[in-house]
Amino acid sequence: MFLVQTPRAPGGAILAMSSGALTPEELETLLEDAFVVRDRAALAGLFETDGLVAAAGAAARGADIEAFLAALWARDVTYLAQPRRVLQAGNTALIVAEQSISVVHRAADTRWRYAIALLNPNTEESTP
Repeated sequence: MFLVQTPRAPGGAILAMSSGALTPEELETLLEDAFVVRDRAALAGLFETDGLVAAAGAAARGADIEAFLAALWARDVTYLAQPRRVLQAGNTALIVAEQSISVVHRAADTRWRYAIALLNPNTEESTP
């Protein structure tokens, strides 16, 4: 995990950081962080609104992603960010990692989010 200094508004209030990542590689790290601390709210900002995640023989879309990943946490499934290759074409990138294959997209706010994430592609477990 890492610490980030956030800007402050007048009067000393801390401003919220935007969801998402500045690079595809950072997005992988943020997903790992969300898994480590089991932060469902953080997950919401890492996926496109209509994003898709698949793991353990099942899949979830959009608003169902948070509950789907929480079910994986209940089974002590972990995720380590180990990108082996990132291929980028404009605002779209393919991430090939040790434990995942993902398509990510850079949105109008310049943040990268998962459009499709296949976690643990070599695992053939039962549905959570």
